[in-house]
Amino acid sequence: MDWGMKNRLSKIIRPETGRTVMLAVDHGYFLGPTTGLEEPGKTVEPLLQYADTLMLTRGVLRSCMDASKNVPIVLRVSGGTSILGNLADEGTTVSMRDALRLNVSGVAMSIFVGSELERKSLLALADLINEAEEFGVPVLAVTAVGKEMARDARYLGLACRIAAELGAHVVKTYYCEEFEKVVKNCPVPIVIAGGKKIPEREAIELSYNAVRRGAVGVDMGRNIFQSEHPVAMIRTVREIVHKDLAPDKAWDLFNTLAREKGKAFA
Repeated sequence: MDWGMKNRLSKIIRPETGRTVMLAVDHGYFLGPTTGLEEPGKTVEPLLQYADTLMLTRGVLRSCMDASKNVPIVLRVSGGTSILGNLADEGTTVSMRDALRLNVSGVAMSIFVGSELERKSLLALADLINEAEEFGVPVLAVTAVGKEMARDARYLGLACRIAAELGAHVVKTYYCEEFEKVVKNCPVPIVIAGGKKIPEREAIELSYNAVRRGAVGVDMGRNIFQSEHPVAMIRTVREIVHKDLAPDKAWDLFNTLAREKGKAFA
């Protein structure tokens, strides 16, 4: 691995802890104006200082983000489908030249193992990795899960291992029972997806369990920006990921931070 690749990876995964808190705000590329992201710039601004990495599309990056903010970017470079169509029929939407122009630390693409378009998505990932390697840019492979696919250790382990075998530098997947098996059988770092909005206490436990069982962090979106107290949520998740804060203490911290904000606006 060359210096440029190592340097970019060190911006995504903090060397001091070997962990990362990624803030995912790329949902609009297939969901449109997602609840909480109607105005991405306003949503993200108070959260940025607590995120190690921001994951988003080039359109939102260019039009909504303050270029003076020094937060590493993992750029979503796949798309071309919507929630109304076949999500597995994605393609590459951003050239590596444009990604470099945007000064990204990494690029992200979804794969759809088990779908009828499995081969297309895996070859697209391989092509992206080939191009990214030329420029020292890490690739995050996102193991998308269709409605017909089980989020279990067998399926997620298959998808993560295939992504790693193709050369992905980091893999994003879902937490599941026997998650430690998924981690053990994947030779590159794994971050977990937050998924759809769940109660804050459950998201806290999800983050803790994932890190305790081997994930290097979280790539969380809706469970942060759709929270009633998004700043309190991301600050709490940060303490879990980087300092192994236990769920009970994390829940207390979340509520304390939420009350402090309430007093500030009283």
